[in-house]
This record gives sequence, structure tokens and C-alpha cells, in this order.
Amino acid sequence: MALYPKEMKRAASSNHSAKRSVRLRTGRRTRGKPPTLGISILAGGLSQRMGRNKAALRLGGRSLLAIVRRTASELGGSVRVIRRDLIKRCGPLGGIHAALTTARADAELFLACDMPFVSAGWLRKIVRAHRSGALAVFSCLRRAPSTGSGVVGFPCLISRSLLPEVLEQLATGDRSLHGLAARLDASLLDASPRYEPQLFNINTPEDWAYAQRRHHPPVRG
Repeated sequence: MALYPKEMKRAASSNHSAKRSVRLRTGRRTRGKPPTLGISILAGGLSQRMGRNKAALRLGGRSLLAIVRRTASELGGSVRVIRRDLIKRCGPLGGIHAALTTARADAELFLACDMPFVSAGWLRKIVRAHRSGALAVFSCLRRAPSTGSGVVGFPCLISRSLLPEVLEQLATGDRSLHGLAARLDASLLDASPRYEPQLFNINTPEDWAYAQRRHHPPVRG
């Protein structure tokens, strides 16, 4: 069953050129001028497991959204907050689709509003991987060398030229970031022990309690 309007489906199919297909198979970008970069923070989730708006939760006197936005601003350039999806009820992929559809830059760096511990250093690693030629780059946790699988998620970076592939992923009904990364033949950036704690995201009240303890560790007597 299609999850998006017919006109979007036609746009997705018409934008498929042989040139793009070659680029996708190689997973690399053709040479030319340096790509422009936009930054999008996804804050349109329903926060069902949390039971209240996660973006507005305050940690150390600032909202989670403000914390993530401040980190993103360290990279320079404009930072957008995506609060409304163009295709409803599609989870994070809905936000990614909305950002790429309305983007002016060649690629978008995506952050989740519920990941307050991500550093600008990790974001720069993702950007460097993109500038080295990758059309899509995803953060990856605990990838097993034997299987090559791991937890794929935010932050991630996706070229605007891959919007048709995002639409195709939505059409399959698979809303997972892992599925999208596989479809895009994305480069996976493995988090070292130094960076792994930064990729913690807040989904439940238990996660929120942990984040508060982590931000203000208890004093041991």
C-alpha cells in the first residue's frame, strides 16, 4: 500500500536517471564543486513513550532542543527545526523526507532533538565522511565485525539527490533508519568508546531519569 500521494510517486520515478543510478551503485559523489550543507533538527515526533514533548524537556536549565541546536550551530551555517512532516505517521523518515523536500542545500545533516549529548566533534566526523565522497552517512553503534550489523541511527547526513530513494523506502512500509541506510548504501560511521555515550537518545521516562543523573551525577559521601 502506498504511503504517500500519487504525485509524490510520479516525482520519485521521474527523478530516477541513469546517472544517479551509477552514483548509487558506487556510493560516491561525482567530482565537482564542494557540496553545500544544511542542518535539520527533527522535533516533530509524538513522544508517545515519554508521554510529553521531549523537545521541551529541560536539562541544566535549557530545553533538549536548545541544547542540540547550540551544538549544531558550532558547525556554522543555518540550522532548521523540522516540526511538521509532509507525510504523516512515518516516524523519523517523515522528518527526513520533509527536510530534503524543502532543502536548498546539496545535503542535510540530521540531528534528533532527544540526543543532548552529541558533540560538534562527532558531527564534524560525519561531515568529513560526506566531503570524502559519501552520499549518505549514518552513525553506527556496536557493529559486529562478523556480521557487519549494528545499531544505525542519528546523527546522519543525506544528499538531497537521494530524495527519490527516501520516497521509495516510505512506500515499502519500512520506516526504520536501518532500512533506509541499507537502501541508500550509506557509509556507516562506527562510534568508538569515546563517542558511543554521545549517541544516547531519550525515549522513555527511564531514559530521561538516566540523562538527568548523567548531567548532574550524585555526590558520593
